[in-house]
Amino acid sequence: MAASAGPRVLVGLGSERDLPVVQLAAQEAIAHGRALHLVHAFDWNMAFQAESVASSRDHAEDLIARANDLARDLESELTVTGEIAEGGTVPILLRRSEQAFLLAVGDGGMAECGECVPAEAPPVQLAARASCPVLVARREPPPQGPVLVGVDCTPSSYTALAWAFDCAARRGARLIAVRAVNPGEPMEEARDVLTSAVAEYAERHPDVSAECHAIRGDPSDILVEQSRSAQVAMVAARGDEPSRGMLGEVAQSLLYHAPTPVIVVRGVVGTAGDGPHRPPGRDQRP
Repeated sequence: MAASAGPRVLVGLGSERDLPVVQLAAQEAIAHGRALHLVHAFDWNMAFQAESVASSRDHAEDLIARANDLARDLESELTVTGEIAEGGTVPILLRRSEQAFLLAVGDGGMAECGECVPAEAPPVQLAARASCPVLVARREPPPQGPVLVGVDCTPSSYTALAWAFDCAARRGARLIAVRAVNPGEPMEEARDVLTSAVAEYAERHPDVSAECHAIRGDPSDILVEQSRSAQVAMVAARGDEPSRGMLGEVAQSLLYHAPTPVIVVRGVVGTAGDGPHRPPGRDQRP
């Protein structure tokens, strides 16, 4: 495989528990024709507390080597690089995300913690502040289901929709677009707006089978439930205000409770296509 010269898929490696993340990230890199870059943040303070600083460094190097082997087992020609960077995990990955196509990290067991996830948890901070889309992987492999995307018909959600179509096309999967309908909002009107938006983006991917579902209820509850049979769930970082450093309630709920991997898409950056996606309209095509 010939890797793209463009931005790489970035993987944050903290420990052996993050090795399953490497496989998911490598699959994304292969599908998108990207190189894979492995990063382990080496904390000297923690290293000095260990029995041997040398053993801590050796462990970090072994982790990178094992991750490299896992990625190459999927595709021998995949371009894989790795680094051990000195500093804190979140600051390092935030800096690296400025030049990345996608950042993949483990969830740190978030999906198993119920309501105990702190806002400063690394996956939450990265999803809120990274400069590129963030894939938060789970410890258990996802089912071979459809690609799920939440669409509230804000500009940011159209960026997530574009990502979802591209992802479904590259995975050979179905796409399910879901819109939560608020109380008092006409169901038929909400369904028509969703169907129209999906139809415009679907023109770029005629081979993708897409379904639209308008469901009345709380959007967080709806998307978490729908994610149980999906291979990946996608959502905009924040529908009404895409500025960095903030996550919307729906994105947070998916990160905390969805059993499947979640990709949080930033609405102000380029997507899996050739640049930022704008909402469909009469005078422009998505």
